[in-house]
This record gives sequence, C-alpha cells and structure tokens, in this order.
Amino acid sequence: MKGVLIRNLVYMVSMGMVICCTNNIEELAEIPEPETRFLGEVDWIRNFGGSGEETARSIIKTSDGGYAIVGFSNSTDGDLAGKELPVNDYWLLKLDAEGKLQWSKTYGGSKDDRGQALVQTNDGGYALTGYAMSDDGDGSNNQGFHDNWIIKVDGSGNLQWEKSFGFSGHDHSYDILQTADGGFFFVGFLDVTAARADGFTEKGNSLTRHGVGEFWGTKLDARGNIEWRRYFGGSNNDRAHAVVQAEDGGFVMIGFSESADFDISNSRGSYDFWVLKIDKNGDLLWERSFGGSGIEVSYDITRTLDNGYAIVGNTFSTDLDISKNYGESDIWLVKIDDGGDLLWERSFGGSEFDAARGIRLSRDGGFIISGNSKSADIDLTSNTGENDIWVLKTDANGLLEWQTSFGGSGLDFGFDAIENEDESILLVGEIASSDMPGVTQKGMTDVIVIKVK
Repeated sequence: MKGVLIRNLVYMVSMGMVICCTNNIEELAEIPEPETRFLGEVDWIRNFGGSGEETARSIIKTSDGGYAIVGFSNSTDGDLAGKELPVNDYWLLKLDAEGKLQWSKTYGGSKDDRGQALVQTNDGGYALTGYAMSDDGDGSNNQGFHDNWIIKVDGSGNLQWEKSFGFSGHDHSYDILQTADGGFFFVGFLDVTAARADGFTEKGNSLTRHGVGEFWGTKLDARGNIEWRRYFGGSNNDRAHAVVQAEDGGFVMIGFSESADFDISNSRGSYDFWVLKIDKNGDLLWERSFGGSGIEVSYDITRTLDNGYAIVGNTFSTDLDISKNYGESDIWLVKIDDGGDLLWERSFGGSEFDAARGIRLSRDGGFIISGNSKSADIDLTSNTGENDIWVLKTDANGLLEWQTSFGGSGLDFGFDAIENEDESILLVGEIASSDMPGVTQKGMTDVIVIKVK
C-alpha cells in the first residue's frame, strides 16, 4: 500500500496536481496509476520456414516502417518454395509493420552459405554479410572453405553486386555497417595460418604474422572494392563478432581472445571479452581484455548516449572482473568509455546455462538484450523446456527492469531484438519446439519473430 501511495504521489506531482485536506491513505490508493506504455505482453508471433532448418540472426527496422531479417536456410519448400538445393543459403525476409511476409530472397550456390548481419543502405537497398563456401550460383569466387561474403541488393532484394574475401582456410564475417562515405566496414575472423601460406601480409599493428584466428576488419568503397583491411590478435584463437563506428570515425570491434601475447596486453583468463579500437585508417588505438579466470565470449556491442560502449556475451567465471555469477553460465554486460576503461559490469541469469547474443540501445538510454536460457530461477521466472529464448531490458546503468522468456520443450534461441517508437520490441531467432504456444512449426527449425508490447 505504501508503495502504491508513493507512486501515486510521484505521478500527481509530475502532472502538476496539488494534494490537500486529506489523510485518507485508502482514498489516495484508489487514484489510478499512470497507464504503462510497455506491458511485456505478446502482441503477435510469426514463424517462417520450410521442412528443413532455418535461423534468423539479425533484424533491422526499415525506412518504410517494416522490418528486414537475415539468416540462412536449407529448405526447398514452404516459405522457401522455388529454392533449388537443400543446402544453406543466405535468407533475406522483408516484413511489413505487422510482421506479415512481403517478400523473401535467398542467395548462394551449391555449398554452405550462412547470412549473419545486414544494414539498410542509403539508397534504400540492403548490404548483407556472412560466410560462404560456394563459388557458383550467386557466388563468383571462393578461395577455399568459408570466405567472407558481402552482397548488395536493391530495395526489392535483387542482387546488385557480391564480393568474396578470404584465403584457403575458414574465414567468417559476422557484422557489417555502412560508413559515412557510403562505403562499408565488416568484421569477422581470419584463418591467418592459411592466409600466410597464401602470401597475405596486411597485419594491423606490425608486420608480425601469427596466430590461429585473428580479428579481421575490412573497409570497402560503395561498390565493394577493398580500400584497406587489417587483422589483430595473438598466437591462439581470436574472433571478432561485432563492430560499431565511433564518433570520431574510427571503429570499435569486439569478440573474444584466447591469446596472451602480441596484440593482447592484459589477458584475464582462458577466453576473454576482447575489445579494440582502430582509427578511420585501420591503425590500432587501444585494446582491452575483460573477464575472469574462466571463459568469456562477447557477441555484440552498441554505442551509448554518453559516447561509451555496452558489450554483451556470457561468462563462466566467478572472479577478477566478474563480481557475480549465478550459475553455469550467465549473461555478462559491460560498459566502457571511449578510451576502453571499464565503467561497470553486470551479470544476469539463473542456476543453469544463460547467454546473450544481441544488444541494442533502447529509446530511454537503457539496453535491450536478447539471448537464451535454461534457467527458471533468480533473474528468470520460468523455463518451458530444454532452452528458451530470453529477452531482457535494463536501464542505462545496467540494472534489470524486466525480462521474459519464450519457448517450448525443444532448443529455442534468440539472436537479436529491436525497439520500436512505441517501446514495443521485435525479437528474432530460431525454434526447434513443436509445442511453443502460438506457433505451428513448419520444419526442423523455423525462423521466429515475436512482438512484445
């Protein structure tokens, strides 16, 4: 009752109302509380796919008020009718504001091609990135195993150009952005052992060539031609998963590092969040490691309103930079400034395995985090099966405001989420559950889109 009274008093003061001549707490308690815009309720759920396997890895709001989603699919029926081969292709879906499918396109060849991220371009089209093995179909070139594959399409999904970047090993791309000059910057990892054998020498910080996998950043012009590219890392496995452009035109790349040498100056444990900033020409400005003595992997980054950065992933550690651990693996959120210094860190989860894959800045300066959970305790209120999609909202200081999970008895994963102007949230991922409420499953795994209002 006291809490209701205080909230009502705050509301009335904020509305310029004057309270006088009453000591009746019950009367004050009857004054209705302000209407909440965000209710945390499901508005609608859509799933897309065929009889095979589909996943959605990234979603963006489009200029027409709808949405675009990228992932990959190996189906040839259902929503993929017309696709010829039962192998993974990039899959681009265009939805209207109500989540209804307007069109979809697949891109790829006869081998394994997996879309990971997209951006709407200045001309109303889209640029997609991921990794591909094909050298036929839509792909014109492949240097061996997976290559970074960038494609540019128009506003209807028609292919305009495509470029493949890689060497004889496995080279993956996970994130892309359009730069102020109309070009593109994408990040992933380089199989540097194979690249050395192929004569690649474009080291970022020095001419020393080392390592198993390296952070790899590539700057393209508007037509997909290389302007420069750099790699960074140590003697073990280091992989970049996401990038943002800094206010000064440089780039901040995040992922994980297993190394403790060369470009890595302060290793914390087995695997760390590794963050580095380069200038607009690709020169290293600073690098930082964050974590504990166990394993930490970061997957996504967003710029904050104060020109800092929020980074999210998961942690297995209980020491050093990690102040709390609730279970086997927790979501771990860190906030750093533009110089790479740690401002604060937060853990979220329950007693089981919980991990984050995406983070977006919310309209109020807080954060929307998407991922998956096996827990039903501590920060979570329920679990419906083996693995549930989990979305949570924090304030600007990383304090939990609300959370909710979705799923069935199978393995369900959340990969990305965005906030609309009305504070509703669109969450995307993949589901393997045939008993998820509101869903009639189409195949082995489906793309899932959930609107929470």
